[in-house]
Amino acid sequence: MKPIRVVIDTNILYAALYSSNGASNALMIMLRDGLIIPCISVTLVLEYEDVLTRHRNVLQLTQADIKAFLGFLVNQAERTKIHYLWRPCLKDPNDDMVLEVAVTAGVVFIVTHNTKDFEGAERFGVRAVTPGWFIKNNGGVK
Repeated sequence: MKPIRVVIDTNILYAALYSSNGASNALMIMLRDGLIIPCISVTLVLEYEDVLTRHRNVLQLTQADIKAFLGFLVNQAERTKIHYLWRPCLKDPNDDMVLEVAVTAGVVFIVTHNTKDFEGAERFGVRAVTPGWFIKNNGGVK
């Protein structure tokens, strides 16, 4: 099966690191197993790092743990260079950044727990879906 290219919203990474149960963690297993390829940009990875670092005590992680996790994610990812800005489109500029990666990379899915935040993404051919929906409809974990 060919891996599916997606953009992963920051809340999915947080949820996956917060609990080893649930769809967010299962999505990380799909990433580990090569079933999905996350598309990233430098700005998106910096947001991942910022959010995870701010919540490292809740996540019970060290800065080294976060660095290792993000290093793994980046090594698995397809890097996308953003050459233009067309913001604002969504209510939150951070969500615009996620959508921008999805549009530039030409992916169909943004995986997020906050699908309502991406209302309007469909006009760019991008669909915001929950990790549970994505796993159910795209083969799940090996």
